[in-house]
Amino acid sequence: MHSISNRIKERIIASNKSFFACDNISEFIKPGETDELILEVTEAFETVLKSLIIDTQNDPNSKGTAKRLAKMYIDELFSGRYEPEPDVTAFPNDGKNPYQGMLVVRAEIKSMCSHHHQPVSGTAFIGIIPTHKVIGLSKYIRIAQWYARRGQLQEELTVQIANKISDVTESENIAVYVEATHGCCQNRGVMAFDSTTQTCVVRGEFEKLNVKNEFFQQIQMQKNRS
Repeated sequence: MHSISNRIKERIIASNKSFFACDNISEFIKPGETDELILEVTEAFETVLKSLIIDTQNDPNSKGTAKRLAKMYIDELFSGRYEPEPDVTAFPNDGKNPYQGMLVVRAEIKSMCSHHHQPVSGTAFIGIIPTHKVIGLSKYIRIAQWYARRGQLQEELTVQIANKISDVTESENIAVYVEATHGCCQNRGVMAFDSTTQTCVVRGEFEKLNVKNEFFQQIQMQKNRS
């Protein structure tokens, strides 16, 4: 019998979809299969630990590590791959007093570098000038975190957040600024312990210099309160 990962992979391939590290594949996972996947990944991590010559049977600090790693990947670090996207309900922005100003929401994010599987920690600032739809404030954060929790490049993550916010609000006036520290720079290679990466996408009204400046002023005010 095929492993659970191969069965899921076959469904994805049959649908002509990709399964990159930054893709969500939840639509191809049936109820209960996530638990099976954790078991398979546990066995794989156990093999990796043994290949690193770690005594997982007698070392009390390494017993159960393989399962902890598997659950961490599936349920936490990569949960944005295996869980459906958050339910986002849009509300009409009309009536006598529609909101026509700028909204800036701050979202703390945790992600994973898809090159070296090192943690990425940072903040996404999401700006929007609504047109005829708005969403709940927490939904901006949930969207950002859902896209972050998978294998990512920060550049891709910034674009994905912007695309989704634009889609659910039907507004082209979107800005997303992400700043983060990357374990792949801190823990290996250049060992840059104080290195920060910044990415930004601006669309619609945010392309205008005065609006872009206001967006970054709002970001600075939020930082100053931290």
